[in-house]
Amino acid sequence: MRSIRTSTQVQPQATSRILMVRPVQFAFNEQTAGSNEFQDREFADENRKVAQQKALQEFEQITTQLVSAGVELVIYDDTASTYTPDSIFPNNWVSFHQSGKVVLYPMMAPNRRAERRMDIIEDLRKSFHVEEIIDLTHFENEGKYLEGTGSMVLDRRYKVAYACLSPRTHSDVLDAFAEATGYEVVKFEASDENDVPVYHTNVLMCVGDVFAVICLEAIKDPDQRHSVRSILEETGKYIIEITLDQVRQFAGNMLMVRNKKDEKLLVMSTSAYESLTPQQIDALDDYASLVHADLSMIEGNGGGSARCMMAEVHLPLK
Repeated sequence: MRSIRTSTQVQPQATSRILMVRPVQFAFNEQTAGSNEFQDREFADENRKVAQQKALQEFEQITTQLVSAGVELVIYDDTASTYTPDSIFPNNWVSFHQSGKVVLYPMMAPNRRAERRMDIIEDLRKSFHVEEIIDLTHFENEGKYLEGTGSMVLDRRYKVAYACLSPRTHSDVLDAFAEATGYEVVKFEASDENDVPVYHTNVLMCVGDVFAVICLEAIKDPDQRHSVRSILEETGKYIIEITLDQVRQFAGNMLMVRNKKDEKLLVMSTSAYESLTPQQIDALDDYASLVHADLSMIEGNGGGSARCMMAEVHLPLK
């Protein structure tokens, strides 16, 4: 890997512009449950109408908090024409970059592929400059997937993409992403205490501008663990370690954003916040104001949390 610390094109890590999708048919997704250990089977029999109502309430609560904190939200309603129970997690199908590039990603579950909406991208074009659309979705035909900033945790400042390999994160698609965007990819394997692969990288780590939250114990191979730690340190990150128990409470599923005053916020669920130790909270509070909301229905049914609900719009304004 190149000497990251000497990179001359340091980009901002966080943005105040966040895309979110309001759910219409939120429910337990059977097509994703086989590879997502974070989906709770107890929620599978939840009445769909009840699940949607509760998820919508949680969505409105967290968006209200973000707007109150000064974050600029671009909110789209999901469509009822197709069944997309996980549409509340848009970061898996698209990412937006400072270069003006938009990347579309191959998704493992067939019913998640319908979440990709060109009408959203065309609407964003009205306000933002879109230089190029990089379409990686053809990899679905080969059974190879890369689910956006779920599969990858991006250090946008230094163009490093951290990715734990899993059925939803294929090495070949990572290579294609790297070639198209100029990112350096740090690949590793991560698993829980039962050696089940972690399905998405963003449940075990969060990269801020000068800090990183990560569950290093999930990276069982000592060489890979050392490599990940070394690159985080090389890019000037203060490392805050979390445990596998905290990962199960979505403590890794955080996102640093900025508000209109350029103040840093670290967004997470209440479950994640309450799992943190006082020492971890003190450490994180040194870097950003902590914002959390109850997302228990979304977490239990969808197996994703606050970070998964936010797709950062880093595109340059027109």
